[in-house]
Amino acid sequence: MRTMTAAAARRTALAAQGFAAPHPASPPTRRSILRTLERTQLLQLDSVSAVVRAHYAPVFSRIGGYDRALLDEAAWNHTGRRPRRLVEYWAHEAALIPVEDWPLMRWRMEQYRHGRWGGAQNVLRRNPTLPQDVLEVIGEFGACTAGEVERHLELDRPRSKDHWGWNYSDTKVICEVLFATGELSVDKRVGFQRHYDLTDRVLPPEVLARRVDEPEAVRELVRRAATALGIGTETDLRDYYRLHRRQTEPALAELVDAGELEQVAVDGWDRVAYLAAGARTPRRVEGSALLCPFDPLIFFRPRTERIFDFHYRIEIYTPEAKRVHGYYVFPFLLDGELVARVDLRAERGTGRLLVPGAFAEPGRDTPAVVAELVRALRDMAEWLALDTVEIGERGDLAAALSRAAVTVG
Repeated sequence: MRTMTAAAARRTALAAQGFAAPHPASPPTRRSILRTLERTQLLQLDSVSAVVRAHYAPVFSRIGGYDRALLDEAAWNHTGRRPRRLVEYWAHEAALIPVEDWPLMRWRMEQYRHGRWGGAQNVLRRNPTLPQDVLEVIGEFGACTAGEVERHLELDRPRSKDHWGWNYSDTKVICEVLFATGELSVDKRVGFQRHYDLTDRVLPPEVLARRVDEPEAVRELVRRAATALGIGTETDLRDYYRLHRRQTEPALAELVDAGELEQVAVDGWDRVAYLAAGARTPRRVEGSALLCPFDPLIFFRPRTERIFDFHYRIEIYTPEAKRVHGYYVFPFLLDGELVARVDLRAERGTGRLLVPGAFAEPGRDTPAVVAELVRALRDMAEWLALDTVEIGERGDLAAALSRAAVTVG
């Protein structure tokens, strides 16, 4: 087993995720976005819109400012000339994946036949005919939100408000069950609301017809995870598609035997790593990027800490008084290292990108970090069509950023 340095492993991981390539010289196109997906394999979806929805940000981090409508079109529009290229499913949580990868999730759809949550079984017992009713409504009326299905069924029932958290109506729960089992898919989103439709009206027949047994599907998912990560431990590869160890260990053994993965030791890592065949290890990684909390480079926090020596936790659900860095914090990548973190908020009504807090990592060259962070914040504001960047007072970088007088326009 050969040994890699931790720095080489880090550069391999960054190159696999697209951070060793320059931004396109011309305005990014639909093809540019899909090439990014060839590297990341998926884009996690999340409802938080403090800055921009989570699936948009990783593309910006890799290729710079682009028209978000191009990504919307690839995921939620379909024409003969420009067919749908991405589809939603439970991959690494809710995510956009290539349409052709949907059959790789059939085993998971079978696991979810009674829903992803225990509460769904209670709804099914209470309303045993509701799944068929929902399918018939959508079959007749076309893509609908859960609320529209409910109105068609004349089930305008008040939602329970007796506990904290999401309080879905029974109809919404059943729509999610049918989405999890693959009977429904997402035709489009409007205002980030899912519009469910029959899957055979969302996906092409050749995709629906493809059958992949679980071992083959898992092996392919591990292969895709290895492509996206470049190098990773078993737990890294397992987490990318939220697999189970009993699934990944046989798949890894087969991929190693086939020469598609190589077992290597990485200095400072406490377990064996798997290097993807053909993964590139550049001599240097240059450039900067603001990474949203759900970016595939950092969404598995143990890997982030192992590769970058960067302890990171999202603090959205932490009471404000107990937050260390802020509500929605973006790590800042500079020349292959995570060197700072900034709490960000897009205030669209006033055209401002707010930076309530900015914090340098220990031992970093603060003037260099500030100069590059100013540029990155300016680029993000321009991409989001915001007029100004306003720096708050929290964090050891705040004063220096303020002096830099960051203004877009």
